[in-house]
Amino acid sequence: MKRFVGWLAVVALVGTALWALTAWPLLNDVETGKTPEYPDLQVRTFSAQPDRVGDAVREALTERPGWTVVGSGQGPGGVALSLVHETPLLHLKDDVTVKIRRRGGQTVVSVRSQSRVGKWDFGQNARNIRELLQALDAELE
Repeated sequence: MKRFVGWLAVVALVGTALWALTAWPLLNDVETGKTPEYPDLQVRTFSAQPDRVGDAVREALTERPGWTVVGSGQGPGGVALSLVHETPLLHLKDDVTVKIRRRGGQTVVSVRSQSRVGKWDFGQNARNIRELLQALDAELE
């Protein structure tokens, strides 16, 4: 019986490993509208001015754990924010860039999230972008 339980544990471990290897695309860099593996992550448009959208990003992330604004800039091309997202427990950091531009009477927001470590993020960069965009949507409603 002990031998059976041991083999069952090995099979479960191997099955879990195989599931983990196929559950997420082998990526560590995800960008809205440019990563076909995540078709749900698209560029957002808002009617608010770029400055207001930039402020909304900062406000939305203030209350969320793991997010830090590390820099920002503004120029003729629009507003850019540099963020870091730190995954709880593992303390892995991802660099997140938010680009905000005015185009045709709308403010366009694109987001890129890239892992600092490894070639595979287990879906974390996509989760970062989803969380940021959901928070931004709620802030601008």
